[in-house]
Amino acid sequence: METPPLSTAEVAAAERELGVSLPAEYRAYLLEAGAGGTVSRPARTEQGWWWENNSRAARELLAVPFPHPDSYVVEDDRLSDREPCAGDFADDGAYQAAWQAWDDEYGVFEDRKTAGAIVVQEHGCGFATLLALTGPLAGTVWWDGRATCDLIVPLSLDHMRGARPVTFGEWLSRSSWDLLPPGWG
Repeated sequence: METPPLSTAEVAAAERELGVSLPAEYRAYLLEAGAGGTVSRPARTEQGWWWENNSRAARELLAVPFPHPDSYVVEDDRLSDREPCAGDFADDGAYQAAWQAWDDEYGVFEDRKTAGAIVVQEHGCGFATLLALTGPLAGTVWWDGRATCDLIVPLSLDHMRGARPVTFGEWLSRSSWDLLPPGWG
């Protein structure tokens, strides 16, 4: 049995509780489409409003503007360059402790890459389609390909002319796989 669309009051309650204003096209979708499809939608749970296929740990980053992937390339490279090497330590215990501290820092950094976004569609094997909810990119849709290439890229109708990210409405009737840059599918 399909769950009915969300009501205007439910969407408003979710936005209030989550501290975000949902992009207009996504909000319209939530008011028109019931649950049961492949697009994630917020649901009221015992812990409050949240989305399926989304880590609860990301909740605190939801109101932070979604960062364009170009904005953290340098910081990502610097963090990768600081990964501890076993040969730099006198014993394995010191190396393991240093590597664990680095890995914890890297995990926090990875979470920040998707701040202000939700997994709007899960594809398996670590791949997902993201919807930016906050910041200048709110309402646009992105491919999280970090499982294989460590990149988040815009889904676009025309990758040859600047790769403007598609909006939620443009994406909704298409497959994320068809909107990837050439050579990705």
